[in-house]
Amino acid sequence: MDMSKREIAAAAARLVVEEGLEYGPAKRRALRDLGLPQRTALPNNDEVEAEVRDYIALYCADTQPAELRALRELALQWMERMAPFRPHVGGAVWHGTATRLSDVYIQLFCDDSKSAEISLIDHHVDYEPRMVTGFHGEQVEALSVHAPCRALGEEIGVHLLVYDLDDLRGALKPDAQGRAPRGDLTALRRLIEQERAGKS
Repeated sequence: MDMSKREIAAAAARLVVEEGLEYGPAKRRALRDLGLPQRTALPNNDEVEAEVRDYIALYCADTQPAELRALRELALQWMERMAPFRPHVGGAVWHGTATRLSDVYIQLFCDDSKSAEISLIDHHVDYEPRMVTGFHGEQVEALSVHAPCRALGEEIGVHLLVYDLDDLRGALKPDAQGRAPRGDLTALRRLIEQERAGKS
């Protein structure tokens, strides 16, 4: 990674951790904050994630593990609630870089794209429909909820991204680092249990 990319990645990582920005907006803002030309090559998300991990290890090592655990448990609650729609958790909550400023992203794989929305309506859940960038860079419908998180004492954004059932096959291919890019209910439960066992 060249010097300007490393600088952008480090500045973006600080914005991700301290302000809860997503990687794309964080990279663009870092470019502006550093006064670099618009055409400057940006680091990829893996490079930013490496800097995020370093930043957390340096500045948040005493608080971040408990915040991550709280967010994973919140994700688990929502995945159990939405179990008929084959939920998978991704992003910072799955990869272990989430802090209290991170949102929870859960992908649902539905036979009928409206069924998840109907389920929320049936359970009197207030949600906001919107479009977000999906895992292939395409626009995907998301049902966004402000969910209370007792462990953190605040509301957290939970985004339920609605995919077709056919998309599930491509969703589980390993990422560039050979990791599972997202995990289902069983995988998340296992992760939480491993953390509990490691803590005790």
